[in-house]
Amino acid sequence: QVEVVESGGGLVQPGDSLRLSCAASRRTSNNPTMAWFRQAPGKEREFVSALRWNGYTYYADSVKGRFTISRDGAKNTMHLQMNDLRPEDSAVYYCAVGNGIILSSIRTQSAYTYWGQGTQVGVSS
Repeated sequence: QVEVVESGGGLVQPGDSLRLSCAASRRTSNNPTMAWFRQAPGKEREFVSALRWNGYTYYADSVKGRFTISRDGAKNTMHLQMNDLRPEDSAVYYCAVGNGIILSSIRTQSAYTYWGQGTQVGVSS
């Protein structure tokens, strides 16, 4: 079993920045994909960003240019740098890890096997 733990959430003002981190207890395969999803109250969980084993990154249009996903290599740790936060970014952010995910499924929740418990991000003035 792989444990996935998120950290770094909090309450900030519009325009502020936050850095989320996700740590997997071990490497899941030779071709893992790590991703962030988020769920706001009353809304469905949605894709935010993903990082494939080959270094390619993917973003939802709503966060492109403001969020940056990165990893710490062999440490099995991923980060999401969130800049210029907006009230609509408020949500619980979940880290997900999957193996051998094809490109067309990068944004699909069911493609991911391991999930964290989530970390709360609030953006309000």
